Amino acid sequence: MAPTVLIVPGLRDAVAQHWQTLLEARLRAAGRPVASVAPMGRVELDCARRVEAIERAAQAVAGPLVIVAHSGGCIMAAHWAQRTRRAVQGALLAAPPDFERPMPAGYPTLAQLDAAGWLPVPRRPLPFRSIVAASRDDPLAAYARTVELAEAWGSELVDLGAVGHLNPASGYGEWPRAEALIERLAGMPATA
Repeated sequence: MAPTVLIVPGLRDAVAQHWQTLLEARLRAAGRPVASVAPMGRVELDCARRVEAIERAAQAVAGPLVIVAHSGGCIMAAHWAQRTRRAVQGALLAAPPDFERPMPAGYPTLAQLDAAGWLPVPRRPLPFRSIVAASRDDPLAAYARTVELAEAWGSELVDLGAVGHLNPASGYGEWPRAEALIERLAGMPATA
């Protein structure tokens, strides 16, 4: 049985040409089981509410589950992993931001993130297999900080090279490599 892929978007929720949105459409078109965390809106910063949304979505899935998170969704998934009892086959955590350092203009401040329950970012090993896909030039996280997170979480690190924040603003819509990484986590051979 193929695992259900649970899409966990970042703080800005689903974006039309984002690789997660396109991945979800491709998986559905191929008849693969896929689910996504309900949108919370761009202004809802409450970490606990976002973690509860992951829990609801994960508990609604019967059978094996692979998490596919991007950006702030990676941090949400790390917080969620500390409290859930839901079995997870694996997690692809792409371009996690560094919420413990000031972010560029237009993103939440450290004070806002702290007040909303994001800090400190969990540093305990995740209770499931995981891959952190890291960019060398991510404007939201220095590569060395992403490496530290991957080590703390017990994740396999995949160096993506210079891909910015792996989002439309960085020139990414489709990200075909995501499917191969998901298949690796699912323990199934990658499909062409």
